[in-house]
Amino acid sequence: MRIIACLCLALWFPGSGVAQERPFASFDLAGPGILGDPHDLAIGPDGRVYVADKLNARIAVLDPETLELVETVGAGLLPQVRDVSFGPDGRAAVAVTGLGAVLVFRRLDGGTPEPSAILAAPRSEGALMHSNGRVYGMASGTGTLLAYDGEDVVARAEGHFGAHDVAEGPEGDVWVADNRNLRLVRYAQDLTELQVIDDPKFGFRGPRYMDVDPFGRLVVVDQESHRVLLIDPEGPEGGSLLGVLGSGQPGAGPNLFDDPEGVAISGNRYYVSDSDNNRVVRYSIILN
Repeated sequence: MRIIACLCLALWFPGSGVAQERPFASFDLAGPGILGDPHDLAIGPDGRVYVADKLNARIAVLDPETLELVETVGAGLLPQVRDVSFGPDGRAAVAVTGLGAVLVFRRLDGGTPEPSAILAAPRSEGALMHSNGRVYGMASGTGTLLAYDGEDVVARAEGHFGAHDVAEGPEGDVWVADNRNLRLVRYAQDLTELQVIDDPKFGFRGPRYMDVDPFGRLVVVDQESHRVLLIDPEGPEGGSLLGVLGSGQPGAGPNLFDDPEGVAISGNRYYVSDSDNNRVVRYSIILN
């Protein structure tokens, strides 16, 4: 296996004194700039890319090969939608900030599906449909990570005011992108805290949304630094920075983002919401 990319020696992230590692994937494709401040995204059970299209109050469905818009879900009915997550059974959880809730859908298809549950979460920024059947929601307005069994809150963790994403690791652990506190936090499924990643070597300026690969490595979108980070949480001294996409400056070309928000992994591909460019871009690792 090898990475065909613009691999360079370590650079310095401008103005931070933080070492910037080499890119971990190559720019592959940019979709059309027709979205409205897209936030997090997920790969659906059908293999398509589902995007929380915030300003258009909808879920935009993209063809994973062309990044063209092929369908919309809930158009105009999901005000300030921020996150979408699928469980292994095809159910979906959607964080809709404008409703102060996480909406649960048995299937996220068709133009206007009806939610099977509406879970209160003030200023909901993140949602996770966990493989254990529970829904986890980030109530950013109160700083509370909530675990729901059905419609009942069965666990909570405080101290995350302004936090965004909730993501599942390969062992079922729950990760939080704690934006305002400039850290990542790992919890057990019962929301017992397990780990905090906040070392200055990562140069966090606003970790928003993330995904976790099958090896447990974290792919974290750091919006305000216009970067996407690949982190090994098991690395020495609080984790290892394995690679970076983005130069640290806003832009629209290869290895450039403008206030990116979300990321989804599909095999050797990384789909990133390039939010202020109103599009999704794809980076790939080419395997020989």
